[in-house]
Amino acid sequence: MSNETENRKYKFSWIGTIGENMSVARPSLGPSLRLEVYRLLQFCMRDVLEQHYGTATTDELFREAGQLAGKAFFSKFCSGAKDLNELVRMLDQKFHEYGVGILRMEKVDMVNMRFTMTVDEDLDCSGLPDVQDVVCIYDEGFIQGILESFTGQKFEVREVDCWCKGSRTCRFNANGL
Repeated sequence: MSNETENRKYKFSWIGTIGENMSVARPSLGPSLRLEVYRLLQFCMRDVLEQHYGTATTDELFREAGQLAGKAFFSKFCSGAKDLNELVRMLDQKFHEYGVGILRMEKVDMVNMRFTMTVDEDLDCSGLPDVQDVVCIYDEGFIQGILESFTGQKFEVREVDCWCKGSRTCRFNANGL
């Protein structure tokens, strides 16, 4: 690992890049912000990256960032889950609490490590125009990071239905590798 990689300016950590005490960080406004502002950040970042690196590389970068976030989210909020049912309950509660969406597990195959889940009212895309394509690439990585942290196994997660593809829910297939 190069010295430049080790001394990154923006290396993720809960305390260093998010903060632990929102009442100190934002005593008047609190921890919430409007959906439009979140999407403004996400889609402007995506637009700039896509102009510089192309769609495929941008998708991989968003998926990788989502994976890092999913692992951190699992570690902070769900690491006590003893089984899949408990994990899904914890995730559903935290997704509601933080406004990520409404999580549902549709199919579970623990033997082959294959899952299908949906997220209604998804933070990234609900209400956006139908562009006949999936857009929740960050979410793919987020779910991947959670599942990898929980199982200790590598996963590939892909969105198969999306609001922006005419569905009114986002559906993800997760396959253990």
